[in-house]
Amino acid sequence: MRVALGVGGGIAAYKAAELARALLDRGATVQVIMTDAALEFVTPLTFAALTGRKVITSLFSNRGADEVLSSAVEHIHVAQDNDALLVAPATADLLAKFAHGLAGDFLTTTYLAFTGRVILAPAMNTNMWLHAATQANLDVLRGRGHTVIEPETGLLACGTSGPGRLAEPGRIADEVVRLLMARHGLAGETVLLTAGPTQEALDPVRYISNRSSGKMGYALAEAAALRGARVILVSGPANLPVPAGVELVRVKTALEMRDAVMGRLEEATIVIKAAAVADYHLREVPAEKTKKTASGWMLSLEPTPDILAEVGRNKGDRLLVGFAAETQNLEAEGRRKLEAKNCDMVVANLVGQEGTGFESDSNAVTLVMRTGANVAVPRGSKRVIAERILDQVMTLRQAPGRTS
Repeated sequence: MRVALGVGGGIAAYKAAELARALLDRGATVQVIMTDAALEFVTPLTFAALTGRKVITSLFSNRGADEVLSSAVEHIHVAQDNDALLVAPATADLLAKFAHGLAGDFLTTTYLAFTGRVILAPAMNTNMWLHAATQANLDVLRGRGHTVIEPETGLLACGTSGPGRLAEPGRIADEVVRLLMARHGLAGETVLLTAGPTQEALDPVRYISNRSSGKMGYALAEAAALRGARVILVSGPANLPVPAGVELVRVKTALEMRDAVMGRLEEATIVIKAAAVADYHLREVPAEKTKKTASGWMLSLEPTPDILAEVGRNKGDRLLVGFAAETQNLEAEGRRKLEAKNCDMVVANLVGQEGTGFESDSNAVTLVMRTGANVAVPRGSKRVIAERILDQVMTLRQAPGRTS
């Protein structure tokens, strides 16, 4: 485990030394980055002695050659070489800079370049912690999928008592280890994942489809790849960037998606069907555009292939996750689909809720489990929802005696 430890300028900065030691005791290598304000509370020598590594204190070379890095792009190397960026104490100032993308020193530029797990352990005065601006910044950062280890309640250095005290270093170190182990928990797995809508042609210029944007499926693909899985993403039409390290298979119709999924099923150990596949299609598509007439247009549609059911019949020892978009009876419908399609888990969500579901960046779901449990995941960004889904996938995958 390789951890970049960012130390902010607060009285709790001295506890970051204990945190560095706790991380080392748990087998991590630690690269410390200190802000200018942090230098007012603790010296770089303390961290250098603990970690055996040079402490980064500046983006530029105005502190002396022995205290800075020779490379002008070293923040990129630090971002690429570490599994997690842990900031403790994360001050109100740093939270604001991270939330708004400000990059004026080594720590903030490293944050913008960092693509791995970001973990924030805030510490500050109670009123600063409870201020609406701080809480809004935390909402933004949580929405990006970052983990916030909330401060503890107690007597603070300012003499007041309340929430704001840095969490105990041992607790922070344990959470970092847990998160990083989860990050690589899908190593050796091949995840076959579907995303987006399908488009079913009515004639050469018209089609029927649905409101799916593909954002949930693409978030799952990115999160699974970051956890070490090989990811095959079968995507209907979606205007989204392909996540790094993900193999993309583009399709348009339900039949094309079915053929792509079944053609790659033997490679998969986990199948996640997040696509919103059209339920009906026109079997015989006219070769010419249908002209508009006053008498209207009667269509006779036929069901599309039930991909989830077909995978369920042929899943073997694979783990199968389905999705259910419902307008009522969420848990009951999710349970019915789980049993009917032979799934191990169904991700059920109510459509039509403001700010969640199709086309939005957020969601709120209930995970209906083969074990009989229902796990409610409150509203969050689709990347956060993806992480919670994969947490449950890993739990199912590791369960002793799991049967298909």
